[in-house]
Amino acid sequence: MRDSASARRLIDPQTLDDPYPFYRELRQTAPVWQVPGTKIVVVTRHALLEEAARRVEDFSSHLTGVLYRSWNGTPARLTRDSLPVQALATADPPAHALHRNAVFPELVARKMSAMVPDIEQVTDACIGRLLAARSGDFMHLVANPLPMTVVSRLVGFKGSDIDRLLRAAFDSTAVVDGTMNLFQLLFCLVRSAMIQRWIGGQLRAASRDGSDILSAIRRSVDDGTLRTMEGRAILHILLAAGGESTTSLLGNAVRRLAEAPELQAMLRAQPERIPAFLEEVLRLESPFRYHLRSVPKDTRLGDVDIPRGATVLMFWSAGNRDPEVFDRADEIDLDRPRKHMTFGRGIHTCVGAPLARLEGAIVLRALLARTRDIALDASRPPAWVKSLQVRRHEHLTIRVTPA
Repeated sequence: MRDSASARRLIDPQTLDDPYPFYRELRQTAPVWQVPGTKIVVVTRHALLEEAARRVEDFSSHLTGVLYRSWNGTPARLTRDSLPVQALATADPPAHALHRNAVFPELVARKMSAMVPDIEQVTDACIGRLLAARSGDFMHLVANPLPMTVVSRLVGFKGSDIDRLLRAAFDSTAVVDGTMNLFQLLFCLVRSAMIQRWIGGQLRAASRDGSDILSAIRRSVDDGTLRTMEGRAILHILLAAGGESTTSLLGNAVRRLAEAPELQAMLRAQPERIPAFLEEVLRLESPFRYHLRSVPKDTRLGDVDIPRGATVLMFWSAGNRDPEVFDRADEIDLDRPRKHMTFGRGIHTCVGAPLARLEGAIVLRALLARTRDIALDASRPPAWVKSLQVRRHEHLTIRVTPA
């Protein structure tokens, strides 16, 4: 694992489509692997990921570098000592606690059950269009618009253009996906920044007296707990991660169902097992394969020295198939204890995880209840987005037989 060929393999299109053989090789031979010729470090073993997540002083969440594809097909980094603002997912203590507290109480206060009618309404409309057509791209009809509509309502955005927000969310995750060339990356950074102006306008217009996340952040800005740029950044992160994670989960779950008629039948007969199925989908096809960490000082993980300034890729998706933790790690087991790392570990466990689970359960219950069969369209095979970070379908054409 010390030559340029192995470095290219990390972002080779075949690896992006089916990364699990490479993850297995890394776990066995180089669970902490410094990509040859770079200061990029990949961590793939469950125990080492848990350790790194605990050591926040050694593995900072501050975003100081993003990856791109260099001219020779190997990963490279665009780095900066510091960004104007580090917020929520990219913040370290003590700022992280302030940012989380600005958001999390509102998520709890609304109690996820309060979102159920909204989610069911959007689900009914999206699935209705799919059933009327009898076939179509599940991503376009359901998985892309539904989570973005829900997160927009939850945050409290007004006059949202869902297609525009979806493009902004995908641009934001593309910035850290590691597969674009430098010109494409810079262009994507500019497009991603443009949504900040719209978010800023939403924040300025927000009511201090509202019960949504937007109002909570407006209050935190007004009372000096958050800077305005921190408030905008937190909202941007919620928009991007909240939409992306559930979009990926829905597509990945339906792909699994379409490929397994017997699993469909079992879940129709036992819908109470849908949450367990979703946990296995989250484990096997993590919506975010990794998150980034920066290294503020020389350190060591496992038996590998990691230099100051390195960018660490915490590959949750590899840890989620670690045979030291999961028996028959590549198979679905609905009785498996929940030990996966899909929503992160430690202080940065995703605040939106309960919402993603809730949306997934509502959509699958409705889809299974209203169909007799879900199958892939053989004339248009599924395609993955070409991303090192995101495990999302570009398109997923299915045929459905209404119940």
